[in-house]
Amino acid sequence: MAENKNRDVAASILPLVGGPENVTSVVHCMTRLRLGLADRSLVQDEALKALPDVMGVVEDETYQIVLGPGKVARVTPEFEALVEEGRAAAPAKAAAPHPATAEELAAQGAELRAARKEKNATPFKLFLRRIANIFVPLIPALIGCGIVAGINGLLINLEWLPSVTPALAAIASGFMSLIAVFVGYNTAKEFGGTPILGGAVAAIIVYAGVANIEAFGQKLSPGQGGVLGALGAAVLAVYVEKWCRKWVPEAVDVLVTPTVTVLVSGLVTIFGLMYVAGEISTGIGTAANWLLDNTGAFAGLVLGGLFLPLVMLGLHQALIPIHTTLIEQQGYTVLLPILAMAGAGQVGCAIAVFKRLKHNRSIRNTIKSALPAGFLGVGEPLIYGVSLPLGRPFITACVGGAAGGAFVGLFSMLGDKVGSTAIGPSGWALFPLLDGNHGWGTTALVYGGGLLIGYVVGFVATYFFGFSKQMLLDLNADVDAGESPVTPAVPDTPESLTAAAHRS
Repeated sequence: MAENKNRDVAASILPLVGGPENVTSVVHCMTRLRLGLADRSLVQDEALKALPDVMGVVEDETYQIVLGPGKVARVTPEFEALVEEGRAAAPAKAAAPHPATAEELAAQGAELRAARKEKNATPFKLFLRRIANIFVPLIPALIGCGIVAGINGLLINLEWLPSVTPALAAIASGFMSLIAVFVGYNTAKEFGGTPILGGAVAAIIVYAGVANIEAFGQKLSPGQGGVLGALGAAVLAVYVEKWCRKWVPEAVDVLVTPTVTVLVSGLVTIFGLMYVAGEISTGIGTAANWLLDNTGAFAGLVLGGLFLPLVMLGLHQALIPIHTTLIEQQGYTVLLPILAMAGAGQVGCAIAVFKRLKHNRSIRNTIKSALPAGFLGVGEPLIYGVSLPLGRPFITACVGGAAGGAFVGLFSMLGDKVGSTAIGPSGWALFPLLDGNHGWGTTALVYGGGLLIGYVVGFVATYFFGFSKQMLLDLNADVDAGESPVTPAVPDTPESLTAAAHRS
């Protein structure tokens, strides 16, 4: 029955994105179905947003449909199957319909180019998107290994099952010990090189034998430079490979290109990148500690308050290399628990919306279905299904996140550091992964206090300041679950976000 429901969701989406022949690629992350499209103009945006199971859409290099955690992993294979079935069953067709005249075609092309330029023109945004594309495929393993690490830590602290904990430690640590290889593989793939060559060069960083090599007057350490070194090594490998493809004769390309790529990139990695990336990694750890030790409350307020917009734009994945570097440097990342406060503000906001809109069954049902994921730190269902479409509540949710972040940052400044030993989980799910400098109990109390403050401030700010009188009048009508009065809108620019926030 569940399979039929997921297939029905996929079947309702497919025609609205232009049908099987318009879909060029299908992947998914934690909450989004990411589609490559041949012709963007064939997508029916408003009809997609109106589907009960669609929480919003994000247009990026891929067209992203927000379905929520759990659901997207079940809908995606059904969607892929429908695409394949549709392609197999469809006879040869003429090209997709185009505007009738050259003038219309030119106008449409200019409009699409302008929209794309506005969204993707900045080098910084393009760089962050590439970083995200490298790490998004790693998130399931990061989450799984992180949860196992948390369970293992609890068992060790309780002195339970001592014969099992070494096995759990191996399961949890195996992926993290080789994460540089996976980063190198994905980096080469993202930058247009041969993925396995990127992985091969990055593998040098974690090879135990580098301990016998001296660079810059000191012995190298296995893992020195971490994911940052792997990124640099793989990017270098891509450029060396492309140079070889350009100049090496085709007759000997299969022998010369991979050899030169691995040799040149490997030598530069060993005698340059590992040392430089190691120094940068150390600097990141030092900077993060200094920031929280000296400006903890303010830093927490800024980080907690700005994280929801990053999640909304999908740019939060760019922080994964920093988290990973901090874990490699000091055993836990002090930034993740602060950023998790944004989710607490979102939860408090959603509860306030639930209370204020007593007669709007559609929005209340959305909140009831999305709140469990929100408590576990997955904020996108509430962002796209509740706060962002309403406008003002998105801002008040950020206020709640800022308050929770300031609380955790204040305690860090007072000497009680709160960190996470793994990347991925947030909200309540982060408790098993907490670590700090004063034991799990103290760390959990500070983190729990931050969540509570985020809930309360997010609720109060939304309840009293999240709605204008006109909004309450318009939205508090008796609307059933099948008639959503709110069409999720996903601003992609600061201007559109500001407009949504001030809508009344």
